[in-house]
Amino acid sequence: MFTNNDINFEALKRKAYNGRWATLEDGIIPLTAADPDFRTAPEIEQGIIEYIKDGYLSYGPFSGLPEFKKSVADHFNHEKHGSFSPEKVLAVNSAAQGMFLIASYVLNPGDEAIILDPVDFLFKKSVETAGGKVMLCPVDTTTGEIDFERLVSLINSKTKLISICNPHNPLGKVYSKEVLIQVAEIAAAHDLWVMSDEIWSDIVYDHKDFHTYSSVSEKAKRKSFTVYGFSKSFGIAGLRIGAVLCNDQDILEDFTEKSNFNSTIEGVSTLSQIAGSVALEKAKPWYKEFLAHLQNNRDLAFRLLSRSEIVTPNLPEATFVLFPKIENGMSGDTFAQHVLTHGKVAIVPGSERWFGKGAEGHIRICFSTSQEILEEGINRIIRSF
Repeated sequence: MFTNNDINFEALKRKAYNGRWATLEDGIIPLTAADPDFRTAPEIEQGIIEYIKDGYLSYGPFSGLPEFKKSVADHFNHEKHGSFSPEKVLAVNSAAQGMFLIASYVLNPGDEAIILDPVDFLFKKSVETAGGKVMLCPVDTTTGEIDFERLVSLINSKTKLISICNPHNPLGKVYSKEVLIQVAEIAAAHDLWVMSDEIWSDIVYDHKDFHTYSSVSEKAKRKSFTVYGFSKSFGIAGLRIGAVLCNDQDILEDFTEKSNFNSTIEGVSTLSQIAGSVALEKAKPWYKEFLAHLQNNRDLAFRLLSRSEIVTPNLPEATFVLFPKIENGMSGDTFAQHVLTHGKVAIVPGSERWFGKGAEGHIRICFSTSQEILEEGINRIIRSF
C-alpha cells in the first residue's frame, strides 16, 4: 500500500506545497517538509463524502463537534496514558495555531519563554509573535537529552512558560515519564506554564511507550496545555485540524473565551473535524500499516547514510525525519544547496532559521515517501559529493 505505485505524482505536483513537489522543478526529489507522499486513508475520504451528502454545512459548536472532542479524548486516554474528558478538548485550526494561541494566552509583552534548542521554528515564532522573549535551553543533538541544569538557570521573574516538543522534532527523541516528571517539578517550583507539543506522538517506533505530559503527575496537570494535530499521522495537513487539551476545565474555558472561540471570529471547519474524528475512529488499520512502512524506511535511511562518510545519521525513536550530522565541514545551508544543485534532492538545512542555533552542522531528511523514492534520494545525496 505504500510503494511507488501507490503515489500519484501528478496530484503531488499540483497539490504538495511547502517546499515539496508543487514548488520544485521536475526531476528534483523533495525530502523536505514533514508531509507524507501517500494519499490519505480511504476511510477519511469516505467520511468527508458521507458528511456532505445531505448538503448541509452549518455552523458547528464553537469549541468543536462533540464527536471530534470525544475521539481525541479517547485517543489520548487509550494510547497515551491520558485522562481527558471530551470537555477538556478544544478544536483548533492546526497544531501550529494551537501553539500560537497558547503563547498569546500565557505571555504578556516582555515575558520570557524557555524553548528547546534545536527545535522546530514554530516554537520561537509563536513566542515572538505573542510579544515574548525566547530563552534557549540546549538539547544534546545525539541523545536528545535536555540540559536541565541550564534550564533551571534560565528561570527568572520574567519567565512564564516552558515549551517542550515530545516526540522531538527534529531529533526524534521520545521523552520518558521520568524526564517529563522532572519538567513538571521545575515548572511547579517556579509556578510556570508548560506547553507540550505532541503532534508527533502517533509516529513512535519499536512499540515504545508514550506518556502525554499531563498524565505523568498531579503537578503536570496544573497550568499545562497539550497540542495535537493530524497532519503527520494521517496526511491531512491541508485540512488544518488540530486540538488543544487541558486538564483544568476552568483554564480551558478561559482560554477558549480569550482566544475568541466563543464567537465567529475563531473556529474550525466542520469538515476538518469530521476528517479528524474519522481518522481516529476508523482509520487506525491504515495508520498501523503506514507506521510499519515508516519504521522500515527509517531503518533503510539509517543504513544507507551510515555507509557514507559525508554524514553521521541518528536513529530516531519517533517522527519521520532524520537529523544527520554533517562530517565534511559544510554548513547546513551550504550542504543543502550543494545536494539540490548537484544531486537534485531538496532537504532542510539545520540552520538557525528552521531549528535554532543548536541545529548548525546538521541536515533534516524526511522519509515519509516510498522506499524507491527514499533510496534514490539518499543515493543521489551521497553521489553528489
